[in-house]
Amino acid sequence: MRKAVFLDRDGTINVEKDYLYRIEDFEFIPGVPEAIARLNKAGCLVVVVTNQSGVARGYFPLEDVEKLHTHIQAQLSHFGARIDRFYICPHHPTAGTGKLRRECDCRKGAPGLLLQAAGELGIDLAASYMVGDKSADLEAGHRAGCRSILVRTGYGVETEMTGGGALNVVDDLPAAVNLVLDEGDLECQ
Repeated sequence: MRKAVFLDRDGTINVEKDYLYRIEDFEFIPGVPEAIARLNKAGCLVVVVTNQSGVARGYFPLEDVEKLHTHIQAQLSHFGARIDRFYICPHHPTAGTGKLRRECDCRKGAPGLLLQAAGELGIDLAASYMVGDKSADLEAGHRAGCRSILVRTGYGVETEMTGGGALNVVDDLPAAVNLVLDEGDLECQ
């Protein structure tokens, strides 16, 4: 079984922008590419799990999300970094129309995306982490059996103030990676 660090996307990896799908609007939070490279070098799987309800709402097609993820990978490669896999929930329980408007087990705080990744990639969830800026991220990690870390980027400060439920709260993804690799007990190799 492999160990992983699951990452929320918007507000954790990139600057929070409502319904981000356009490449020209993408911007890494400072230090994130280097932090992901550290996880890669340590042998950790890096898996992005992201709710993209803008697809269900008809704001943009899933193909635009996938194009943005290709762009993210290309930008990370300049830092010797990579995301091992992206998992996307395009659903919303009350917004939108058609088959994407529904309750699902993949929309965070449900653990479906993490469970899917664990099954496909052979991940030991109990030895893995979930890092995000919203209560839904922490809940998904908890329900999947991971340890969760709240970052104060994106909606993280707001989440912390409302009692987001994180045992570990740090400023940003680089600090979360420090916690995981330097102070934590995650040895990925």
